[in-house]
Amino acid sequence: MSKPSHNTRRDFLQKTSAITSAAAVASVFPSTASAISETATPNEKINLGVIGIGPRCTYDLTAMLKFDDIRCVAIADVQSRRRDAGKALVDKHYENKDCKLYQDFRDLLDRKDIDAVLVATGDRWHADASILAAKAGKDVYSEKPCGITIAKCQELSATMHEEKRVFQAGTQRRSVPNFQKAVEFAHSGKLGKLHTMHASIYLPVLDNTWLPAEPTPAKNVCDWNIWLGPAAWRPFNQKYVDGRWRGQWDFDSGAKLLDWGAHTVDLCQWANQADDTMPIEYEPHEEHILCRYENGVKLIIDFLPEPFGNRDPHYITRLGTCPVRFIGEDGWVETGDSGEIVAKPESLQKQLGDQTKRVRGLDVGAHSRDFFDCIRSRGKTAANQDVMRRSHIACHAAALAWILNRKLRIDPVKEEFINDEEANLLRSRPDRNWAV
Repeated sequence: MSKPSHNTRRDFLQKTSAITSAAAVASVFPSTASAISETATPNEKINLGVIGIGPRCTYDLTAMLKFDDIRCVAIADVQSRRRDAGKALVDKHYENKDCKLYQDFRDLLDRKDIDAVLVATGDRWHADASILAAKAGKDVYSEKPCGITIAKCQELSATMHEEKRVFQAGTQRRSVPNFQKAVEFAHSGKLGKLHTMHASIYLPVLDNTWLPAEPTPAKNVCDWNIWLGPAAWRPFNQKYVDGRWRGQWDFDSGAKLLDWGAHTVDLCQWANQADDTMPIEYEPHEEHILCRYENGVKLIIDFLPEPFGNRDPHYITRLGTCPVRFIGEDGWVETGDSGEIVAKPESLQKQLGDQTKRVRGLDVGAHSRDFFDCIRSRGKTAANQDVMRRSHIACHAAALAWILNRKLRIDPVKEEFINDEEANLLRSRPDRNWAV
């Protein structure tokens, strides 16, 4: 894929603007062991509601249903076929027909008996649904990317603090053993002084072409207004609701950079012990974005032409998707979703010990368990709102550097770009009034 020119990107932004106008972790390695008895009484159970149930949510929910102290009691989705499929999954698990369905998630949030929600809509809805849930007194597990703009990430984080809610971003690799071990190597000094980190992502995408208009379905089949939510209006096309929204500027996060970046950049933030800050400089190149921290550590966000195929020469393909590499003066460590870790020199590899027991990077079991345990303790989750805010803003800043095709500098405290009015305007976008 050829990289768009500076003028092409600027033209895109001008057109998009016109269209829119018209329309901190409690501990470094938290315990993943359940603190709840397997014989929890009904009064001890956490009642869970689900907002948006597609393929990823089904994966998340299937893991959560295994916990004896969790009870999924309701599902909201704008599509009738997804609502029905979700109910079938939950009712089959509990061997009853008790799971309630809602077309409008606001009706689900009105229920006082629901303690927490799993938000697993498309990117355009993650922040707004999570914010409304928090204001309704619910704790929130939100799939990533948690905010479609820098401003949404800021608002989401601030709301969770104001409402005193427990929040977990769905960056579950923070709770997966091989990624934890790689970060431990970076923190322990085994790699020597850390100087460079690599985070893998797709090739960025900048697209706002509309699919052909199709007849809008009946509201009870698919509520197109709520599906769009805060995103700019466009005519209905079935492909959008089937997943074709990905890569679209109005619906996706940061030129698609956050799909993997929300995980891989987040892991690099953690490895650099930078959860309370972010890189201060973002410089786009043909095959990567070079970021620099105040402490001098470099973060290289690599574009992978085949992220789900051959990832050489940037990474070791057999290590799986979402690979990261941490490099110090005395060695390096790389890992990915396969669960395997590779370290050099060989003396470091020997310190890794037995790697036969592996957890895939997509697994949400430990991460969701951490969320539910923190609901009870009111403690900070592994990927709490502050962790999410800074790693997501770093991703958005990198994406904007690529879109504008120039180096950007950011004040990590004010979370504002330095001497760049255009970049600062792109930290937010107008919301459509969907609440009718």
